[in-house]
Amino acid sequence: MNLPFIENLAPGKYRSLISFFYKTFFYGLVLFVVYIIGLYFNIFWLFGKMPGIDDLDNPKSEIASEIISSDGKVIGKFFYERGNRSPVAFSEIPSSLIDALIATEDVRYTKHGGVDARSLLRAIGGLLTFDPKGGGSTISQQLAKNLFKMREDEGYEGLLYHIPGVKTLIIKSKEWIVAIKLERRYTKQEIMKMYLDTIEFSSGAYGLKSAAKTYFKKSPQNLNTQEAATLVGMIQNPSRFNPKFFPENSLKRRNVVISQMVKYNKITSEEGEVLKSKPIVLNYSPESHNSGMAPYFRAFLKDWAKAEIVKLGFDEADLYTKGFKIHTTIDSRMQAYAEQAVDEHMRDQQTKFNQNWRGRNPWVQRRSEESNRYVEIPNFIENAAKRTGYYQVLKREYGDDTRKIGIEMNRKMPMRVFTWSGERDTLMSHMDSIRHYKRFLNIGMMAMDPRNGNIKAWVGGINFKYFKYDHVAQSKRQPGSTFKPFVYVTAIDNGFSTCERVVDEPISFGPEDGVYGKIYTPKNSDGKYSYASLTLRQALGQSINTVSARLIKEFKPSKVIEYAHLLGIKSKLDDSPSLCLGVSDVSLYEMLSGYAVFANGGKYTEPMFVTRIEDKNGEVLKEYLPDQKEVLSKETAYKMIHLMKGATMGGGTSVGLGRYGVLDGNEVAAKTGTTSNYSDGWFMGMTQDLIAGIWVGGDDRAIHFESIAMGQGARVAMPAWGLFMKKVYADSELEFKKGRFVVPQGVRIMGDCILSPNEGFSVDSLKQYTQPALKPADDDELL
Repeated sequence: MNLPFIENLAPGKYRSLISFFYKTFFYGLVLFVVYIIGLYFNIFWLFGKMPGIDDLDNPKSEIASEIISSDGKVIGKFFYERGNRSPVAFSEIPSSLIDALIATEDVRYTKHGGVDARSLLRAIGGLLTFDPKGGGSTISQQLAKNLFKMREDEGYEGLLYHIPGVKTLIIKSKEWIVAIKLERRYTKQEIMKMYLDTIEFSSGAYGLKSAAKTYFKKSPQNLNTQEAATLVGMIQNPSRFNPKFFPENSLKRRNVVISQMVKYNKITSEEGEVLKSKPIVLNYSPESHNSGMAPYFRAFLKDWAKAEIVKLGFDEADLYTKGFKIHTTIDSRMQAYAEQAVDEHMRDQQTKFNQNWRGRNPWVQRRSEESNRYVEIPNFIENAAKRTGYYQVLKREYGDDTRKIGIEMNRKMPMRVFTWSGERDTLMSHMDSIRHYKRFLNIGMMAMDPRNGNIKAWVGGINFKYFKYDHVAQSKRQPGSTFKPFVYVTAIDNGFSTCERVVDEPISFGPEDGVYGKIYTPKNSDGKYSYASLTLRQALGQSINTVSARLIKEFKPSKVIEYAHLLGIKSKLDDSPSLCLGVSDVSLYEMLSGYAVFANGGKYTEPMFVTRIEDKNGEVLKEYLPDQKEVLSKETAYKMIHLMKGATMGGGTSVGLGRYGVLDGNEVAAKTGTTSNYSDGWFMGMTQDLIAGIWVGGDDRAIHFESIAMGQGARVAMPAWGLFMKKVYADSELEFKKGRFVVPQGVRIMGDCILSPNEGFSVDSLKQYTQPALKPADDDELL
């Protein structure tokens, strides 16, 4: 290469040296250009692909879908283990955190265009002199690294990646190029926000928003300076500087960040000393699918949401990565009240249950059909063990060798178990674990606005981590006497007047009723008959079984089934006279939807739990509106309300609600239910704008109290309703208030009797409906 102009620039003795440096620079420049072109266009597949324009405009990162309550609170998320990330708005980032981040990670952030030559040269110099002076990566470069995972994703690999050292050079080069491109496409604020969204903070937290909630149970804008410094300090090594597990490391690193803030004049030295002297105070609450608010509802919602987003053109897996915003009808305050009521009530019930069975096992059966004595079920735990997944694994491994299976099932091992005093670490075998968990009572509770079907609270059990089975929608149990309103409404809607009186006397069913063999004669809970003449209101309020039998005998089980399905019961119902006492399994979810018809003037409303779904940017993908249809007249619906108000009056099964103050200045229509052997206790309560239902029992029907005094619905279920409603009414910010049911125009009420506008009845005959109620009654028992 001839360079004639060099001869004119330097004396002869320097010409060759200058020529050498010039040629080196020239060829180096050419080589660098070729390298960049090769890198950019992935020539001969040597370098691997580069993120394209679409990748830069729509960078892919897993964003958790958020579950949002009706009052605007995030009550949960759907995410993969490495995807618990929620985007943070720049306005939510406190200035103290921005200052800490810039002072620690990229002090020239506002002055460079993606690659900081000064920091890079400083870092290279530190490596050459074995005196590290900090990293050379800018925030933009770290964002490029976090967004596109070019060090991990095989899609970015080229043939040269297999040469040691070359791979690192190529990756760093790509990150430099991407950082410059990001700076050209986004503002500094946008880059800062994106960067904070992509950081891993350990403990399953990804992004600033998740980290603030995990470590301090705060939103980002509420972080103080020392908390912000703690999180910024974690960026260098999230595990090593995790304040929960390595508090000393975290404290030292936080103070380094504070020193950097002082050094670069973000805070004064006096402020820095004060902050350094403060301890790290955590409110550690890592997010998981087992914890947080409304876990049973979230599990139910997950299955529904997967199917729903598929209908919207997405894949099921997108639920965990696309950042959908699912707006629900759940009210976070009411959900908290429901969970508090359940916790308080079930602690009390479990204590009573343990006292009831002290020194004995609670898995029992009646000694005989007519006996009230209970005996332990032989081999109950052994048979339950055979239904467990672990037993099936051992069965596949050892076949019919029951001895080896028994050894493994009884082998002690470290285990963490649920107790009402908190989680307990202990040594237990699988058989011990089954015995432990079979002793617990469980619960399902749901509250709903009958006017629009909006579900406001959902508690599916006592602890989702240890009891996954949902007792609101998943579980189906015999409803006992809470099914009786469906029998009564069938009669009333087909001409049976509330002004009629019915005698409490034996009612038998034989071949003419489809009953063959032994004659079926339902009994009252005490096994006796009063032979008293009762109004329907008295009979339903005191849950007299013979009156329900009298009505179903006249109007037939098939007609009752027709009405039950019309009102929202979707489960298969037995076409038999015993249906009048609630023998067919139904879910609490179904029962509440049916009762809502009475409270909503005869209109059935499909229970509603989602109002809209948005994408990560807040664009509405689909809205949901109440689905209503009229299935009863307003008059018939109100007659049922009037009848069920009798439960809270003298002699009714729900007068105990008075101790919670929910009857003062308020109308409540209610029904209790108890099934055979007291395996199921139910309570359904309605007010003019809110209804709630509760089931309590053992997960296995053989687990129950041994007397109606302890096991009836008025004892095991109703108190939770009273506790919940007391908390609701104490919150003045909620829309649900005490009040009276709306009486349809033209309806006439005389005591227990209620007449529709066109319904005739003599005035003299109405006088008998103002007589006092009968003696107080225990709740009903299914026999």
